[in-house]
Amino acid sequence: MSTSDLNASSSKPEIDLKEHWDKAYSKNPIEKLGWYETDLSPSLNLIASIGLAKDARIINIGAGSTTLIDELLDMGFTNLIATDISSVALKDLENRTGGSDYLECITDDITRSEKIINIENVDLWIDRAVLHFFVGEHDKNAYFDLLRSKIKDHAFVILAEFSLEGAERCSGLPVCRYSEETLQKKLGSGFKLIKSFDYHYTMPSGDDRPYIYTLFQKV
Repeated sequence: MSTSDLNASSSKPEIDLKEHWDKAYSKNPIEKLGWYETDLSPSLNLIASIGLAKDARIINIGAGSTTLIDELLDMGFTNLIATDISSVALKDLENRTGGSDYLECITDDITRSEKIINIENVDLWIDRAVLHFFVGEHDKNAYFDLLRSKIKDHAFVILAEFSLEGAERCSGLPVCRYSEETLQKKLGSGFKLIKSFDYHYTMPSGDDRPYIYTLFQKV
């Protein structure tokens, strides 16, 4: 057997991420999922600090079945977009919010976007616990290229990811951990850091997950 044949036979097959996340959202009620939040205050406080108009265009990247969307609808926001690679997750979100006219759900792979890339630019980009799943440089670069292209001038970005003290894996997948410095480097000089803080999230299982929350503005 040649070296190339040996390497090919020993390499792991590429994970189908859509199938992975569809299964994750199918087998548990959302309250049992490891990333389910009962306390949305870290994100809500950052959003409140921005002072957006109620018709501001807000995109929640990798929204899954998050109840943050429910809260934003209850607060009177009327131009929301929820995206996820899992159609199962977004179907649950649509059902729970009653198919609101103020919410658009988009099933898309953000690193190979076919849909988000065509939307109008947004006033706020929210990502809690999505970016850290992209461990390859190609996927990271695709993520940040899309982000930079979809943000209006002077608009805002909330990135909440595993901190440098966080777990090395989540939901059976490897993750990339971040600090405010590494996030700033990936965003580039066109964005300035407004606020950052460490946050310890308690999973439904009781385990602790250290996060870093950041708020940036496009300059």
